[in-house]
Amino acid sequence: MRMNEISRRHVLAVVLVAFLATLFFACRRKAPIYLIDFTCYCPPSSYRLPLAMFEENQLYDNMDPDAVAFQCKIMAKSGFSEQTSISPSLAQIPKIKALSFALDEAETIMCSVIKDLFEKHNINPKAIDIIITNSSVFCPTPSLSAVVVNKFRMRSNIMSFNLSGMGCSAGIISMSLAKDLLRVHRNSLALIVSTETLSLNWYTGKVPSMLLSNCLFRMGGAAILMSSRVQDKHKAKYKLQHIVRTITAQDDQSHGCVYQQVDPENKEGISISKNIVNVSGDALKKNIASLGPLVLPLREQFLYLFSIICRKVWSSRRISIYTPNFNHAFEHFCIHSGGRAIIEAVERNLRLRKQDVEPSTMTLYRFGNISSSSIWYELSYIEAKGRMKSGDRVWQIAFGSGFKCNSAVWKCVCDVKPDTATAWRDTIHSYPLDIVRKN
Repeated sequence: MRMNEISRRHVLAVVLVAFLATLFFACRRKAPIYLIDFTCYCPPSSYRLPLAMFEENQLYDNMDPDAVAFQCKIMAKSGFSEQTSISPSLAQIPKIKALSFALDEAETIMCSVIKDLFEKHNINPKAIDIIITNSSVFCPTPSLSAVVVNKFRMRSNIMSFNLSGMGCSAGIISMSLAKDLLRVHRNSLALIVSTETLSLNWYTGKVPSMLLSNCLFRMGGAAILMSSRVQDKHKAKYKLQHIVRTITAQDDQSHGCVYQQVDPENKEGISISKNIVNVSGDALKKNIASLGPLVLPLREQFLYLFSIICRKVWSSRRISIYTPNFNHAFEHFCIHSGGRAIIEAVERNLRLRKQDVEPSTMTLYRFGNISSSSIWYELSYIEAKGRMKSGDRVWQIAFGSGFKCNSAVWKCVCDVKPDTATAWRDTIHSYPLDIVRKN
């Protein structure tokens, strides 16, 4: 009897240990992060900024004629269509840079995309556990995240965050923050709103490097709904695979590449260095060095490593470093539409096909540089074309001031049907276009 009792105790002890071990490892396992859906802002046609209107407004606004000519020359070869948009306040003559206009612009974009997202999925705003907003150069008080909480009457215990000064890569930084929070606070919903406000940041001086921002940045924004809830697995579009962030601010040239400053006439603006393409390339190489081992097939990694060894052994620069074929790792690419030169440099350095950069090129053409939200317009383009299938992998690449290069990798978990209510709804049938390059 005593031996049987001891045996039963041993069995109970083993079962208890096994249960506790299972529970421990279950808690330690990283919760999967899902992207339920996203929406992008489509400005009304009355917000359009054709080149002729841009030139006329600048001249009538008493801007220096040489500065106007420089901007028109840049815009003519920018790869933009006549459909890109700006805030109505910037179309006024004279232009009035006022906080009230900037707030109106931010609220218009944010409320529009959030409302569309909530209505599409019948989401109660009080169900949101985490709210993250990002706008690089517009940082009012109360914050933009507080504005969203107020407008949609969200819960008092919602986790609220506002990111500023992060540049065009802020969208992926927001995703990284959301990922970490969702894994700590399991079974939660996170809402991310990415936008940029132009109303207070239109440059009216003469410095060419600061005039570039007028030629590149346009109106746009996106709302993204992420989840770590188990019940959202079957209604999500994508599952997050990796986020890799790189910053090269330790280098002075990289740190000053995109810089907010005042000119000799004390006019504020964003200066964009002529070295931005080279700086972007260096940041991308460092980012790929961390991302590559996570996503590339072993064969591609071996060929890359073998080429480096050969070059070192024979000490010959004639032996080129092998560029991995990223089409073996991804079906789709969303490259930040920061400008035609940036897209072409990434295409060339990664040896991508024209169809790989088509979403980025068409987004730049239709909407311009819409900062941190551009990667979502590109993903929306792919979906609207009916190209996204279950199992497809997507690489989102964003560049930003600092200088930063950030990557996000998603895996599609269902066949995504083209949506008629997207930012591309009226024009997707006419794309892609052959865009004539002007030198």
